[in-house]
Amino acid sequence: MDLFNTQNNNSEKNKNYAPLAERIRPNNLDEFIGQEHLLGEGKPLRLLIEADQVPSLIFWGPPGSGKTTLARLIAQHTKADFFQLSAVASGIKEVRDVIDYAEKNIKHLHKKTILFIDEIHRFNKAQQDALLHSVEDGIITLIGATTENPSFEVISPLLSRCRVYTLEPLSKAELIKILNQAIKKDEYLKQEKIKYSDEVVEHLILLSGGDARIMLNGFETAVKIAKVDKSGEKVLNKKLIESVFQKKVVKYDKTGEEHYNIISAFIKSIRGSDPDAAVYWLARMLEAGEDPKFIARRMIILASEDIGNADPYALTLATSCFTAVDYVGMPEGRIILAQTATYLASVPKSNASYRAIEDAIEDVRNLSNEAVPVHLRNAPTKLMKELGYGEDYKYAHDYDKNFVEQQYLPDNLKDRIYYKPTDSGREKTLKERLNQLWKKKR
Repeated sequence: MDLFNTQNNNSEKNKNYAPLAERIRPNNLDEFIGQEHLLGEGKPLRLLIEADQVPSLIFWGPPGSGKTTLARLIAQHTKADFFQLSAVASGIKEVRDVIDYAEKNIKHLHKKTILFIDEIHRFNKAQQDALLHSVEDGIITLIGATTENPSFEVISPLLSRCRVYTLEPLSKAELIKILNQAIKKDEYLKQEKIKYSDEVVEHLILLSGGDARIMLNGFETAVKIAKVDKSGEKVLNKKLIESVFQKKVVKYDKTGEEHYNIISAFIKSIRGSDPDAAVYWLARMLEAGEDPKFIARRMIILASEDIGNADPYALTLATSCFTAVDYVGMPEGRIILAQTATYLASVPKSNASYRAIEDAIEDVRNLSNEAVPVHLRNAPTKLMKELGYGEDYKYAHDYDKNFVEQQYLPDNLKDRIYYKPTDSGREKTLKERLNQLWKKKR
């Protein structure tokens, strides 16, 4: 287990070669910027850290919000040994090595061990299971960091043994404060004469997507490649910052919570008849690399669920959209998706068809399955005809306007109304016709 101890020592020796974000990590809680709801004076997590009574924790928050830094600060304030693993590069063997060490630590030295697992959501069920007993028995204090909703990504038994703390995205003011602190604190930046405007800083924050780590490392790269002007200063401008980032960092994970949040916002914007919001969320998904066919499939569902017979063409357009996007691909497919999304958002809405099938399914599941009325039954054999199958059935086309009133539902449901058309769009016409035909029922 000497490897663990030498790992921590080597990290200090290599700090001078590390990126800016690593070099200027705060050394104490007072230097930590952000997460005041957790670390402000008298706040719960700060009190636990200062009292050296930190339980097993899960830090849930966006990239660059301070999860790893906070875990390291806990290590500095605690009397426990501290080991860090990455869920991407480590497996059960490494976890068990730490547990074995922790057991000896308790038995021989009566000393606690903290195990920090970065990106714990990438551990599979078996890997997370390997932590359970050690966490429950207090052999290790687990600190897991995740960008994904732990209720989705962390197994319930492990989650119940940990306290979850949510880290908020850093504000613009906090990011500026972090940048200023880095410029004053870092030895390399202190040696450079750097010239930049507030506009450049705002552009830097925008392109970094609110991720402090990306912002700091991007700033350092810009300083390194910036040209020196006549006064000996390295001038940073928006064009230089853009050349460093190439493209704005879009917060999105196609398999994680943000994926579900944004598609939810997209669908709800269309349902709420806001084409501007719909096309914005569409752009967010496309820029982040979402599968355009996934978006098209969701619009097909919405066309029936939320528009239905208020505008039957909506389903045709949504289905055509999927086919067209499949044929054309990206980037041109974005135009087809935008046309469909804005149309679906703009047309009248009705969920009457959706409610009709849901109500009917509920009756099918909860009521006894009644026999089909005799007059509606098929009679392909002589016996069935002798039993009266199909007798007294009235063929609608033999009557005026191709309609005749008769019972189509089982006796116990004969007065049930599932489809209740609204006054929205073309459905209003359907409502008026049904009310006219079924005067006794509707």
